[in-house]
Amino acid sequence: MEGGQPPRSVPMLLLATTSCAYPGADTVGQAHASYPPNTYILRVPSPVLFPEDFYYRCFQKGIGGIIVMSCGEECPYHGAYARLAARVDRVYRGLKERGLDPRRIRLTAICTVCSNAFLREVNQMNDILRQLGPPQRGELQAAEAS
Repeated sequence: MEGGQPPRSVPMLLLATTSCAYPGADTVGQAHASYPPNTYILRVPSPVLFPEDFYYRCFQKGIGGIIVMSCGEECPYHGAYARLAARVDRVYRGLKERGLDPRRIRLTAICTVCSNAFLREVNQMNDILRQLGPPQRGELQAAEAS
């Protein structure tokens, strides 16, 4: 701790599908389970809607980690999961090329009642972010240059 202040938590963003992962997050809330307060959940029809540069912009703006919570192969939109998996894979490689730790992004399938899986994913990402801290200025500049 510097100057008696607790370390600043690094924000993480969850992209949670409306039909699967978001109800899973709701199940966590209904169970009164807690997860880190640095977690921001964005309810989306399908994460495949977000282009690759969305993820890089998130890191530029201070998001430390992103968990893409989808329905997996059970996605109601034909072919969306395969396209999403390919996109996240490209972002993963792009992070490596930019010098950002690829552990900052994760794709996972969360079902409507998967509260334990939801909590495990969020807590694992929070642990990673505690190790890595926020993206460093040099990393952000590299991401901006792309």
